[in-house]
Amino acid sequence: MKTYPIILLALLAVFLHSCVPQRKYAELDARKKSLETENTGLRSENEKLKATVTENMGQIATMDKLINQLKNDTALTGKSYRQLRVQYDKINELNDQLAEKSGQMLANASEDNKKLLRDLNAAQEALQKKEDALKVLEKTVDDKQAAVDMATGQLRDREERLHELEALLSAQNEASEALKNKVQQALLGFADKGLTVTEKDGKVYVSMEAKLLFASGSTTVDPNGRKALVDLAKAIENEVDMEIIVEGHTDTDKIGSTAIPRDNWELSVLRATEVIKIMTANSNVKPAALSASGRSEYHPVSSTDKSKNRRIEIILQPNLSELYNLIESK
Repeated sequence: MKTYPIILLALLAVFLHSCVPQRKYAELDARKKSLETENTGLRSENEKLKATVTENMGQIATMDKLINQLKNDTALTGKSYRQLRVQYDKINELNDQLAEKSGQMLANASEDNKKLLRDLNAAQEALQKKEDALKVLEKTVDDKQAAVDMATGQLRDREERLHELEALLSAQNEASEALKNKVQQALLGFADKGLTVTEKDGKVYVSMEAKLLFASGSTTVDPNGRKALVDLAKAIENEVDMEIIVEGHTDTDKIGSTAIPRDNWELSVLRATEVIKIMTANSNVKPAALSASGRSEYHPVSSTDKSKNRRIEIILQPNLSELYNLIESK
């Protein structure tokens, strides 16, 4: 429809070409070009509008399908709702009936329920008391078990300590017995000359009467006694961990001298010291293991024969530091 004016204008332009002035023609030609440009734009816009209309028609068709589907779904949902509503009403009716019957049953059974509730509460209280008593008993048992475990551990430690002490004492007794036999063998030739060797409480006692060693009131050792002392020193010179105590003993006869020895105390000490000098000078016995002691007249061995009380006692005592350390460590 828009092309008709353009054609008419073109014919008019041809018709008037000869008679219209040149200026007028130019205006009409410009107007023609303008209209042609506008026509081209309108055609392009028309194509775009057609494309938009086509796209919108497709969307409208899609929306119509969705609407129809939603209508169908709505119809089904409505039908399901109406069915569920009917079922719900029936359930409510049944629930009301059950509630009524339950109320009646509860009313009829209220006394029984109360009695059962009282019995249940009483049983729970009794059970709680028993649980409390059980907890107290469990704690008591745990405490006693802990005490038993502690006592058992202490007993085990004491038994181990006792076994160690017994083993150590047995070893020392065996060593003392062996030492006694060794000394006896070394001094066998002096057995009938006032020399005795005994073992007691893990110690070896070598007792030498004064007649074997010293003249009356003297501190000089007789040659026969010197040999016995040297033999003894040689027998024990390689013993380790042993203390050697030399004790001098006298009888009750008083000296009453102004020169040394002035009394039995000095005499007993000097005799013990002289014995130590002979032993250390003729053997490898360590001086640090020796000690001299004077006992005077106050430790007699006989009340009828005072000559037996005039004696030298050499006490061989194993070093008990290991035993003492074991006792203190426990």
